[in-house]
Amino acid sequence: MFFLLASQNPDGGWPYQRGGPSWTEPTAYALLALVAQGSVAEPVKRGLRWLDAAQRPDGGWPPQPAVRQSAWVTAVAALLGPAALGRDAYQRGIQWIVEQTGADTNFLSRVRQFLTGQSQTDAGWPWFPGTSAWVTPTALSMLALRKAARCADAAPILARLYTGSAYLLCHACSDGGWNHGAARALDYDAPSYPETTGVALLALSGKDSPAIRKACRWAQAQLPGCRTSEAESWLRLGLLAHGQLPPNAPAPSRPPRTVQNAALALLASAAAQGRNPFLE
Repeated sequence: MFFLLASQNPDGGWPYQRGGPSWTEPTAYALLALVAQGSVAEPVKRGLRWLDAAQRPDGGWPPQPAVRQSAWVTAVAALLGPAALGRDAYQRGIQWIVEQTGADTNFLSRVRQFLTGQSQTDAGWPWFPGTSAWVTPTALSMLALRKAARCADAAPILARLYTGSAYLLCHACSDGGWNHGAARALDYDAPSYPETTGVALLALSGKDSPAIRKACRWAQAQLPGCRTSEAESWLRLGLLAHGQLPPNAPAPSRPPRTVQNAALALLASAAAQGRNPFLE
């Protein structure tokens, strides 16, 4: 936690690398981690003020204040909930998420998919509006909407959660996990990545199917050989969400090198102790 507190910028936000400019993604993850650890209030208040100032008129958040377009990082910010963000800011953020869908679900894309024999009937979320859907923004948007379904108009939220779940299950790789979204490339099966597999499993918490059980087995096999702190954290979070973290799983061994990785390590530690900010 000291690493996060020491990395906070004077403007209240957090950088990806200590000493850099503030960005929305590491700021939101740092705030989630500090709140989960019961951190001192002043750094959290400063971080929330930074997020409040960064929110755009359309309700979303940009990757960085200099970027004049809301993007997928809105989902990470929305995970902080209405108590932290304020009800109006939170509801506008959730509405922005509900309205987003990948460009691969529009009419022209469906025609192309029909002519090429491809299938894309389930709506995920893109990194930026107007672009194709991918696994990570879909999973993070689902996590934000799962929380929102408890305190907002649930009907449109539940509808998007249904299509998001279908998108993730449709894009699982043949080995059981997930990569960024292309399960096949040039007629070859593409391999899964630990980070995307962990976040997809986390988003599918509470669901059970042969595909999800297969993904859990893949994640369990990958955990001992993780090469990064980020991969370790996401796999732990995903497995814990399904009660599938092996009791003899090795302790985290990779030191976090970025603000985001340090925050994810703290969030995975909190989840192991029964406090999962992504699902609470």
